[in-house]
Amino acid sequence: MKRTEKTGQRKSLVLGWGKIVLGLLVFALGVHLTIYANIGLAPWDCLGMGISYHTPFSYGISMTIIAVTVLLLDILLKEKIGFGTVIDALLTGNFVQFFNTVNPLPENHSLWIGIALMPAGFVLMAVGMWVYMSAGQCCGPRDALLVGLGKRMKKVPIGLVEVLLWGVVLLFGWLLGGPVGIGTLISTFGAGLVMQLVYKLLRFEPRKVQHRGLSETVRLLTGKRP
Repeated sequence: MKRTEKTGQRKSLVLGWGKIVLGLLVFALGVHLTIYANIGLAPWDCLGMGISYHTPFSYGISMTIIAVTVLLLDILLKEKIGFGTVIDALLTGNFVQFFNTVNPLPENHSLWIGIALMPAGFVLMAVGMWVYMSAGQCCGPRDALLVGLGKRMKKVPIGLVEVLLWGVVLLFGWLLGGPVGIGTLISTFGAGLVMQLVYKLLRFEPRKVQHRGLSETVRLLTGKRP
């Protein structure tokens, strides 16, 4: 590979990190809107709360256990782990917390405002995923699971794959006693459908993105041959 080509690829990788951070920032704003809606927990949060009810673990530790478990599933599905995965793990939660902290508006108690905020949040989440996935440096654990399952259900629209995945997660959360509200149901069925619409408009298919794993990226940055 020519030196100029290697330099161009390295520059593209570094610019990709900025793209990942931007995408996660947009995604986190979307998550914040679904939380601010205040009409029910999303399925993954419902599962984490359910686990905390039956174990000595707090909600936060339960969510960490879920993340590690999902990451192991990603590996079993042979999904690559890359810098996008690491950046997602380090930043997304902190970005969401940042938006929750700086939001100057009082807590929402209106059901209708909450219902209006949910789809707005879903749109931002889908756009954020599009931005950071298109960097081609792998996905966060949950998104990697979605893509991995989607590759094994090629004839099923990716949005419907998410509806099915979130439905299973919600079922386990509900069985464990996790709180379920109208927002939980809207999240389960609405987020995937909004994602499918957004991706159709953007002409984006996450299953077709070619990702670089950690080892590939490190070799490219250091100039070492495979």
